[in-house]
Amino acid sequence: MAVSIITKEDLQEFKTELLEEIKNLFHIKTSEQKLWLRSSEVKELLKISSGTLQNLRVNGTLRYSRVGGTLYYNYQDIEKMLNQK
Repeated sequence: MAVSIITKEDLQEFKTELLEEIKNLFHIKTSEQKLWLRSSEVKELLKISSGTLQNLRVNGTLRYSRVGGTLYYNYQDIEKMLNQK
């Protein structure tokens, strides 16, 4: 059985590498979520119909922006709406 000696420097290097990998994992997770979602993405995310999404717009529950003929919804507004309900 081979014996390996681990020094404080080895542990410090391991700690630095581990923290860097954890930071990268969090960075990937946050960058995956888009800031603005189209209607189809919102319906899929919330598992709702087009009519329900329209009702959320009409009664002011969910804010949106129109660019050309496409409606966009802010992801943070969706999270805020879900947390309030």
